[in-house]
Amino acid sequence: MRVICDAPGQTCNRLWTYVTSVAQCIAEQKRMVILFYDWTIEDFPNLLHAPFIYFPLWQPWFLKMPKGWGWYKHLTWVVTHNQLCNKIFNILGFKKGWDTMEDTRYLVQTKKELQLIFQPRKEITEKAEAFITNIRQKADIVVGVHIRHGDYITFEGGKYYYTFEEFHAFMLQVKQLYAEKRVAFFISSNAEFSVDIFPDCNCFRFGKEPSGDMLDLYTLSLCDKIMGPWSTYSRWASFIGEKPLFCFKAKDQIIQKDSFLKVESFYSFENGENTVKYWLDNI
Repeated sequence: MRVICDAPGQTCNRLWTYVTSVAQCIAEQKRMVILFYDWTIEDFPNLLHAPFIYFPLWQPWFLKMPKGWGWYKHLTWVVTHNQLCNKIFNILGFKKGWDTMEDTRYLVQTKKELQLIFQPRKEITEKAEAFITNIRQKADIVVGVHIRHGDYITFEGGKYYYTFEEFHAFMLQVKQLYAEKRVAFFISSNAEFSVDIFPDCNCFRFGKEPSGDMLDLYTLSLCDKIMGPWSTYSRWASFIGEKPLFCFKAKDQIIQKDSFLKVESFYSFENGENTVKYWLDNI
């Protein structure tokens, strides 16, 4: 049995730290435990109720208390930032999910099972699928654009932050790249703005929706192509949806058709490019 004991960052960081262990347990018919689940866990019912995955701290009666989620998040932070707890976890043989992400042995053979286990709840999938179906009536290619502002303004000195104008320039490049087709853009973002700020681009986005992050994430995975800054979020959408991703590396990049590549694991693209050093040096 594998026990995952860390809780790094936001939702897609967590999903990436689960996936290789889930794949191994499927392939080897083993069980696993996730101690500190993400707050979006109810959006993934197949993961929460998988017969071989256990969430011992998942206690709905506790979480529904007025301060239940707050207490749980505080407990998670305290335990995962405590040297004594880390030593105990090491003695017990528990694993930090972040340390497992280079293990790609079972990802290909279990991909279909992974897509089912990590599928969001029905309300999210139906809304996303209907939205994309509507866009496809007006477009030949739908490109998902992940515009991450918020923490990216200051994170790592803002090296992953791109302005709306810079996103617009990339979108116009893609539009020109596929000039013979009708290109539409699905916008996924944690910033508030109107898609009218992108003239000459046919853009769509959700308004304020319940489970907005998960709705955007699943919708990105349904697009034909995805583009955005380096992020676990867009990488997850590419991996789980098997859609090619273009990650920005510089503001003056020239986009080619082969710039879009499927993510095969957290660190690798379908062309064999391995980004371990990039992530370790820059994140």
